Amino acid sequence: MRIGILGTGVMASALAEAWMRSGHHVLVGGRSQDKARAIAERLGDTVEAADPVQVARASDAVVLAVAWEGLDQALALAEADEGSLAGKAVIDCTNAVDYASGLLKPPTGSVVQHVAKQAVGSRVVKALHLFAGTSWLAPTPDQPRRTVAMCGNDKAALDIVGELIRDLGGVPAVIGGLEHARQLEEVAGFVMRLVATGHNPVTAVPVVDRPQD
Repeated sequence: MRIGILGTGVMASALAEAWMRSGHHVLVGGRSQDKARAIAERLGDTVEAADPVQVARASDAVVLAVAWEGLDQALALAEADEGSLAGKAVIDCTNAVDYASGLLKPPTGSVVQHVAKQAVGSRVVKALHLFAGTSWLAPTPDQPRRTVAMCGNDKAALDIVGELIRDLGGVPAVIGGLEHARQLEEVAGFVMRLVATGHNPVTAVPVVDRPQD
């Protein structure tokens, strides 16, 4: 699959490398084409630097790996409002969280619903916003596979994103449609607040034994 990544930061670079290892061809682009070229040169022939419009139009699925403050600019550079992402599975892994308070910056709604409005005709899925990108490059063998909570309204897009998550070594878990997005996004703030108070978020979630079929 040709995976496009809009963004050139740590998350974008790590996901590009992880999917490259799984045999995908990755296109990377963003506000800094110098950074995009640096990622491509470091990772090799199956990772390609491209301008944001090409990333959007030439990819089978596209990831938004940018900060909240740069999200609208990234979508504009990709010409998302002109339909460049129409029909494509778009993974939004943006965290619009105030790091001091742990609260979401948008007062209402969710980031991914904002993306769905801006990216005309796209099939948007919220996913991959809870784990640092670099964590996918060095999985811990003695721990269970990570569960990646995700939500979206399009089943075909959810299936595509689920396969990409499996290629990272994760387990996709669909919690519902985009009406669940704000709940899912707020989990990031919850995790940040627990870490800030010196607690491990893993110990804050109850262990539930599911009955065997």
